[in-house]
Amino acid sequence: MRTAYSVETVRAAERELMARLPEGALMQRAAAGLAAACADVLGRVYGSRVVLLVGSGDNGGDALYAGARLARRGAGVRAVLLAPGRAHKGGLAALRRAGGSVVSESDADAGGAVEVVEQADLVVDGIVGIGGKGGLREAAVPLAEAARRGRGVVVAVDLPSGVDADTGEVRGAAVRADVTVTFGAYKPGLLIDPAREYAGVVRFVDIGLETGSASGSGSAGSARSPQVEALQHADVARLLPVPGAESDKYRRGVVGVAAGSARYPGAAVLAVGGALRGGAGAVRYVGPAGGAVLARYPETLVSERGPARAGRVQAWVVGPGAGDDAATVGEVLAADVPVLIDADGLRLAEVGAVRGRGLRGVPTLMTPHAGEAAALLGVEREEVESGRLAAARELAARYEAAVLLKGSTTVVAEAGGAGAVRVNPTGTPWLATAGSGDVLSGLGGSLLAAGLSAVDAGSVAAYLHGLAGRFAAEGAPVAAEDVAGRIPEAWRSVVTSGVRGRGGVGAGV
Repeated sequence: MRTAYSVETVRAAERELMARLPEGALMQRAAAGLAAACADVLGRVYGSRVVLLVGSGDNGGDALYAGARLARRGAGVRAVLLAPGRAHKGGLAALRRAGGSVVSESDADAGGAVEVVEQADLVVDGIVGIGGKGGLREAAVPLAEAARRGRGVVVAVDLPSGVDADTGEVRGAAVRADVTVTFGAYKPGLLIDPAREYAGVVRFVDIGLETGSASGSGSAGSARSPQVEALQHADVARLLPVPGAESDKYRRGVVGVAAGSARYPGAAVLAVGGALRGGAGAVRYVGPAGGAVLARYPETLVSERGPARAGRVQAWVVGPGAGDDAATVGEVLAADVPVLIDADGLRLAEVGAVRGRGLRGVPTLMTPHAGEAAALLGVEREEVESGRLAAARELAARYEAAVLLKGSTTVVAEAGGAGAVRVNPTGTPWLATAGSGDVLSGLGGSLLAAGLSAVDAGSVAAYLHGLAGRFAAEGAPVAAEDVAGRIPEAWRSVVTSGVRGRGGVGAGV
């Protein structure tokens, strides 16, 4: 599992490690890793033109020491100092000893620095570190824009300057990197949009940080919890339900789907399609689209008697295409089994009814997209999209339910909003198509019925759905039914890779 830690946790781990190392050793480790990554990007270091954008913090020092290493290998390295009087003295001296140079203040004032950046083969962003808040300062904006326009590869040091390390928010101008070299621990902003889009390809450099434990005075220490988790193939493989030798369709779990309407019968068909491929042994359907469901999936158990009298289920999915059928939503929420609420169900579900389930210990998983989450929170959609972590946590706390917030980065928060938020690493922009969310709902509900917790069901469903979307798309538009049809392939891919990965690091994506 890939884990990301808050700035506070990373800083504490850095302080503990520096106390045990010779002065400057930690920065040298980071600089060595950064220089190696830059060399890989360049391919041929000798004769290449490298420009360092250097701020006043440790990121600037990392960039300067890495630049010195590249200069010793024959690169022409020039540093643009955004705060000349506060640049890292040791790093600056090392760069000059290695033959590197500094763009003078007069050149910078005359626009010479912009031209230097545009002509570079490689631009290293060491402007602001992980403690930065808000967008780039005014003086740095032209340089970031020049790096984006120029022909060179942009490599960010630890995190692109101008993005928020803890939240993934981008509040103003920021550097758009092609590669980000991060040290010691992943930062939440590297895994969550919109910041993730600015990070490009993320390369991890181990510098010896111990983020998983903290020393305490007179004690054995206390655990440091990650802020964000991202499942990998091996993690998902361990969570997937596997039938035993004596399993039958009822022992494997039955999922009820209360979805669709006269206006939206397709939503029911797609939700059932996702549910049939999600590991449960049977699917019960309740609603007005029974004919359409049976025509496509004759194995479905269809009932016209309403959720309470449809027969025993281990979980319900309610809401896709439901229109204004508040009575059915209320009936499902009264059930004493896990419930996944999606689409119209989110609008029709009363806060008290959902929250009451959580307080009774009955799992609920809400699956809004950004627009639906914004309506539930009473804010603008843009606020949700720019602050996904905060929005998911707030919804989870308000409703006392697990929340799967769909989008370019899908995140899953625990009921109550505490604990690490799961970030889904799979998917493709082609999944932004009508009905895709209905397939995801059925898949997640089936995993709930098979016995997964709300957070695990949401995380695994998003992972498989995203992988199935990739397989279905292969660079071209897809329909929601195409995605449903590729779920078994995604499942097999995860199981095969996960088995290979056990005993070591599982296959990532």
